[in-house]
Amino acid sequence: MDFDKIEKTARYKRRALNTLIYVFLGIWALIVLFPFYWMVLTSLKSYGSYNAEWIPKLFTLDLTLENYFSAFTAVPLAKYFLNTVIFTLGTTALMLAVTVLAAFAFSRLEFRGKNLAFTLFLSLMMIPGELVVITNYVTATNLELRNTFTGLILPSVASVFYIYLLKENFSQIPDELYYAAKVDGTGDLKYLFKVMIPICKPTIITVTILKVIECWNSYVWPRLVTDEQAYFLVSNGIQEIRENGFGRDNIPAMMAAVVVISVPLIILFLIFRRRIMAGVARGGMKG
Repeated sequence: MDFDKIEKTARYKRRALNTLIYVFLGIWALIVLFPFYWMVLTSLKSYGSYNAEWIPKLFTLDLTLENYFSAFTAVPLAKYFLNTVIFTLGTTALMLAVTVLAAFAFSRLEFRGKNLAFTLFLSLMMIPGELVVITNYVTATNLELRNTFTGLILPSVASVFYIYLLKENFSQIPDELYYAAKVDGTGDLKYLFKVMIPICKPTIITVTILKVIECWNSYVWPRLVTDEQAYFLVSNGIQEIRENGFGRDNIPAMMAAVVVISVPLIILFLIFRRRIMAGVARGGMKG
């Protein structure tokens, strides 16, 4: 039996299989990225050249930035952008405080009914978010929190999934560290900030980035709780652009506005994508 020939045949099969896989992944990447490429290309075309195209061009050298100027001057896009930054930073900061403290309590502290409380807490994940929106809207209206940043932020400061993810991560830290710290006279909060948070930093960074993306893309709740333009976020601001006719008449400028809104999240994800994957993987491991 010629083992060299068998090994060579197996090597050729692996190479052929890998080639097919990479070709498939390359084609799939082109399919996924094409809508974004088309959005950017359209945003760089002039209004006249875009309307003159009977057959859309997949490439052109006649590019212009006038659509980006129109997007910022025809509507208060900069104001929407600032509102979104305030909403995102405020919501993420409060969410981190609530999530870290709740995860610490469920993972390390001992109190009566802890397991039952955590089970009931996890059961909230079974409730569709659309059902909670109605209750939140009535509560915000009764408390006169509509058209305020408080009304925008408060319903989003707690997340069952993020608390569960961080709680599982905290639980992986050996109990011996906690008991040794207690013997040395270390308080619970000091142990949390000096030991647990530094060890679980990748997961906390992951939760932070995912929350930022979630807030930036938030649409339903901001649309319900705000009807004054001064509190519009980029998501319902884009909808306002489309509804007032600007987006329907000037598609390139509309695409320019969408590019401006999308780019920060894309850059954020590209920078921290490895931390996101590492944090999610770490949160799901036991031992």
